[in-house]
Amino acid sequence: MPGLLLGFPAGRYHATPWGHHVNEGQVEWPPSPWRILRALVATGYTTQHWKAIPETARCLIEKLAGSLPSYILPAVSVAHSRHYMPIGTLGKGREKTTLVFDTWLHIGDAAIEVHWESALLTEDEVGLLRVLAENLGYLGRSESWVDVAVLEDSVPAAQRFNAVPHLEAGFCGLGWEQISLMAAMPADEYAVWRRETTEHLLAGFPLPEAKKKPTSKLLKEREKATAPYPSGMLDCLTKDTEWWKGHGWSQPPGARRVFYRRRAGAIQVGAPVTPRAVKVRPVTSILVAVTTASGNRSALPSRARTLPQAELLHRAIVSLLGNGREVDCPEITGRSADGQPLKGNHGHAHILPLDLDDDHRLDHFLIHAPMGLGAQAQAAIRSLRRTWSKGGTGDLQLSVAASGDFRTLRTLPHPLKTEIGRLLGPPPGAQTWTSKTPFVLPRFLKSRGPNSLAGQVQAELASRGLPAATEIVVLPETSESRLLRHFVRRRQRGGTPPPIDAGYALRLRFDQPVPGPLSLGYGSHFGLGLFAAEKPVADDEKMTVV
Repeated sequence: MPGLLLGFPAGRYHATPWGHHVNEGQVEWPPSPWRILRALVATGYTTQHWKAIPETARCLIEKLAGSLPSYILPAVSVAHSRHYMPIGTLGKGREKTTLVFDTWLHIGDAAIEVHWESALLTEDEVGLLRVLAENLGYLGRSESWVDVAVLEDSVPAAQRFNAVPHLEAGFCGLGWEQISLMAAMPADEYAVWRRETTEHLLAGFPLPEAKKKPTSKLLKEREKATAPYPSGMLDCLTKDTEWWKGHGWSQPPGARRVFYRRRAGAIQVGAPVTPRAVKVRPVTSILVAVTTASGNRSALPSRARTLPQAELLHRAIVSLLGNGREVDCPEITGRSADGQPLKGNHGHAHILPLDLDDDHRLDHFLIHAPMGLGAQAQAAIRSLRRTWSKGGTGDLQLSVAASGDFRTLRTLPHPLKTEIGRLLGPPPGAQTWTSKTPFVLPRFLKSRGPNSLAGQVQAELASRGLPAATEIVVLPETSESRLLRHFVRRRQRGGTPPPIDAGYALRLRFDQPVPGPLSLGYGSHFGLGLFAAEKPVADDEKMTVV
């Protein structure tokens, strides 16, 4: 009993059943006997360079056509992809497309066994079958690559077959289902059918009696009448779709529909598998880049809008976190699950709008949380695609530029690395810090005591677990410090207004290095009171010590 072992290197089998359109998402399973025989004949022409079918090949194919094979099928599951294919026409200034489904069966490393139980082959025929099998490149559609081996002396146990011919009508039996496959007619049956059919047709074009020669017109009419009927079964297998449709056939001549019994559940549609939760490592910082749809950098918000832009971004993150439900994300909201403000050293998120290219327009947000940003917060930030700007020309587009700790941020390319380095300070910390955004007093100002300017700065440092500053200096009025006058210093949504609507440009000195980023005072979680590390200044610089 000859047999074939069909393996698929890509793990997929693509083949549309006869009578079905590709977009119906059907897969022919098992491969029909007709498809296998056609593939063997086509391989002979393409790889063995047949000009005409050799006698050994004719005998081989006719013996296989005369016996319906049985199959041993592996477990498979169905899958598909969708493609929008261009159709070569334009509509509304765009090329039109059509949706095409590509459905396949996932086989993996398994293989199909095909056995012709009643076919007896000679050694030459088995040798030719082996040559054709080894050179067969695909079975079904061209992306359905196949490796084929001949099973010469295999005699599987009958119970191993899970797809077998079912020629008798009636119930398949419990655990089985009936399917229809395309198979070739036995060569002798086709010869009888063709002879009877063509004799009936040619009766309308009788040859002249006696020795009278038929006219060329009569011969052409007889040839035309028999043209739709190939001369033999092998001739049927070589006809393509265009040929048999052109002659009015609804299916290939010499082909027949046969019923098979197939084990129920042979094709599985896998239930959605819940992916294993991947533990997301908390990060302390996420850098988000900002741009406009047009790429026009002059349309980015001014540095003076640091506070409102940070509030808008914070509101967008909270909206994504909540999605209509109560938000429980302390590192973003600054509140515990029962709604109480967090206690400690300001460990929740600081949203710091940044101007990293020094053009006085905000081009990045640094979201920094010393307590760490968990999986929920990271997912919300990464899903953000846009924010807004008052009076802007359109939405501001967002994308995550970096995520990790300060070591990650320090590896960014120039010029980002330079400005980020100033905000973070050197790895061991910096002893001198200068205002990048105005410091706004969190309490009413008094001339002396804990509510003085120096007292409130020291209190802010202490609340963050930082050492006291040895010197607090109000910077002299320069072109740079004058820019801080124009910053928005009052929160637009939520919170209370500042006790004094005034901003200060300060320089802080410490007797030991202090790590950044350093953000103090009213609105410090939304970009106000941000400092940058500075090199020591000359002693003769004019300044006011407080």
